[in-house]
Amino acid sequence: MIIFGTKGYLYQLAILTLICGQCGNPSAHTLKKRVSKFTLFFVPLFPFSTKYATQCTFCGSEQQLTKDQADQLLAQNAGQSAGQQYGQGAGQGHGNGPGSGPGNGQRKNPYQH
Repeated sequence: MIIFGTKGYLYQLAILTLICGQCGNPSAHTLKKRVSKFTLFFVPLFPFSTKYATQCTFCGSEQQLTKDQADQLLAQNAGQSAGQQYGQGAGQGHGNGPGSGPGNGQRKNPYQH
């Protein structure tokens, strides 16, 4: 007797701030990846279905995405995170006056010379 079936996996890739298409509120959205794998004797062997979706944390609506759209959202999120991490976010001063150097509560951007 051969035992086969499927098993589903759900991965949370990111939490993004977007404007919801359903309720119109700017709120956090979770970017999710659902993978279904073929199993043989309860051992997952290979994926046969991968789907991407965002879900609004305010109203709970879910929107299906393509892989390209999900990759684009992840790239935008990574760019925003890197800019805020190294002092490029809103409200950060870039002056050369007293108290503006490294060691005075601000991080120096390692990519800036």
